[in-house]
Amino acid sequence: MSDVPEQGQGQNPEDEFAEMLRQFLSGNSELDPSKLASAAGLPSDPAAVAALMQQLQSAMQNTTDGVDWKVALNAAQEIASAETVVSSPAAKSALEQALHVAELWLDEVTYVAELAASPKLMSRREWVTASMPVWTELAEPVALSIANALTQVLKDQAPEELSGMMASASQMMRNIGGALFAMQLGQVVGQLSTEVVSGGDVGIPLMSEQQAVLIPQNLAEFGEGLDIPADQVQLYLAVRELAHARLFRHAKWLRLHMISSITEFARGISIDTSRLEDLASGFDPSNPEELRQAMMSGALIPPKTDTQLQALARLETTLALVEGWVDVVTAAATVRLPKRDSVAETVRRRRATGGPAESAFSTLVGLELRPRRLREAAAMWQAVTDAVGPEARDALWSHPDVVPTSEDLDDPAALVARLIAGEPEPDEMDQAIEDFFREQEGDAPPAV
Repeated sequence: MSDVPEQGQGQNPEDEFAEMLRQFLSGNSELDPSKLASAAGLPSDPAAVAALMQQLQSAMQNTTDGVDWKVALNAAQEIASAETVVSSPAAKSALEQALHVAELWLDEVTYVAELAASPKLMSRREWVTASMPVWTELAEPVALSIANALTQVLKDQAPEELSGMMASASQMMRNIGGALFAMQLGQVVGQLSTEVVSGGDVGIPLMSEQQAVLIPQNLAEFGEGLDIPADQVQLYLAVRELAHARLFRHAKWLRLHMISSITEFARGISIDTSRLEDLASGFDPSNPEELRQAMMSGALIPPKTDTQLQALARLETTLALVEGWVDVVTAAATVRLPKRDSVAETVRRRRATGGPAESAFSTLVGLELRPRRLREAAAMWQAVTDAVGPEARDALWSHPDVVPTSEDLDDPAALVARLIAGEPEPDEMDQAIEDFFREQEGDAPPAV
């Protein structure tokens, strides 16, 4: 009789499987833990491998279902804290003054609500902590899909004599798969914290209460080598961030609409189990490159479904409308800056190419955050501004039923014609909804 059955006699299958995993996590197996880190797209230096093993051990002991997102937060905070440069009091004072001036300039060109909370200057680590709840909300459907697929494939691939063991250990495998995904997300968000200059830099509303945020360390690095005075860079980026944050406070429905569109898209993602089975059956522990490439290239995520494509089209239109409006408003508010166009061009190039962390998020979740129709949206908002003025332009954000559509991006002239002709006033239900939101913000109109 072989050794394996003897070891399994009289032992709970789940305990046996747990012991196998513990042997691996302690390094007592043929597979080098550093190769697992490499296959997962994580650093393979000794400290990172030790952290990975500790997180997986914690996942084994997790008795709850779902993903432990503290893993992502801890990984991201560690990266964000690695090369922190503390801004001088003078630099912080200059940014605070820039934000104050930006508020005044925006008041001249917009009719959107002012922020209820004062803008903040955040470190990279603080940005990670503040934004992680949104990142995890967006990524959770994909994490659960990957964890479920991994569990199913391992069950299917296991020999018949181990089927009972695999069935009883399914939650443990789900937890380990979720922990690996969470660590990858933490790597992405941590790297993003070294790239973004503000709270709204990636387009989506990451701050929970329409909070305007600047990251002084990253903003200083943004301006290096541009041959543009630092105060002009600061003012331009302060205006952009405040415009973005104020829009989401003004259009109270917008944040939920955008987050819902992203999660609807993510929930539709399934994992190509046949591809995962092929990788599992032919996996060479000494050479994890094929698995790493499959994970990092998005090869495990099959083509988008029709429902996903529809959700993606709605999301891209919304992203383009927001970014296009911010571009037009920022251009109008910064006319006093001699180098305005140079900073704007730098922002456009940076937004078009994205950064490595943004590309990693696209691969991880299957979602590209950069709107493809940004130029059309900016042109439409400019045409509306020229035709009916900024007040009528900003009124289009008052309700989802009146915000411009993808068809309006195709034909701005038709939208302008409708606006000039006059749209019907909101009905009583629309007004009741608007009054409710205003009451929630504490600025409801006085009762008559």
